[in-house]
Amino acid sequence: MTEPPRPPGAGGPDEPTAPFGSSHEPPTAPLSGAPGAGGYPPPGGYPPPTGDQPPTGGYPPPGGYPPPGGYDPKGAGHPTGGAYGAPGGGYTTSDDKTWALIAHFGGPVGVIVSGGLLGWVAPLIANSAKGQQSPTVRAHALPALNFQITWAIANVIGYVLALVTCGILFFVPMITALVPIIFGIIGGVKATEGVVYRYPMSGNFVK
Repeated sequence: MTEPPRPPGAGGPDEPTAPFGSSHEPPTAPLSGAPGAGGYPPPGGYPPPTGDQPPTGGYPPPGGYPPPGGYDPKGAGHPTGGAYGAPGGGYTTSDDKTWALIAHFGGPVGVIVSGGLLGWVAPLIANSAKGQQSPTVRAHALPALNFQITWAIANVIGYVLALVTCGILFFVPMITALVPIIFGIIGGVKATEGVVYRYPMSGNFVK
């Protein structure tokens, strides 16, 4: 006696059966947004590396941050060695520094030698010899020259007062001679550091 035909999928003895949980549907391609080959995020996780993250392990690169070529706290916005006002002298040449020191220190020397009347000679020589070629020397010589001229005039007035009062005001020319000596030395010390000293109590005779 023959067995009647069975419908498909009935699991006949000669018909192969699929494993449990499987189907005969063809596999589908992964979604474009799902991870995997060609998907997103790329291998390595999210977000993709852009070059500015620390290396694997979470440690900063050798040398620390910022990376080479980044912000330089010591060099940004500051003049380099040899430029005016920079550390190490503040002069483009040693000749400029020499004339600047002559302008400042020469004033007190002239005051001492002449009794307070010729302190302006040294800064005048410095400005005449180098001031037209070097703005740096001129910046130092002009304040010193105007200051020494101011106090040379004050010293003349002091001598006149001492003479008119028959020596009662003898101390006035001593004071007017001491002031340009003190401030001339201060200006020279500042000049050794490359700083233009602004003299107090000074006229503006030479521009």
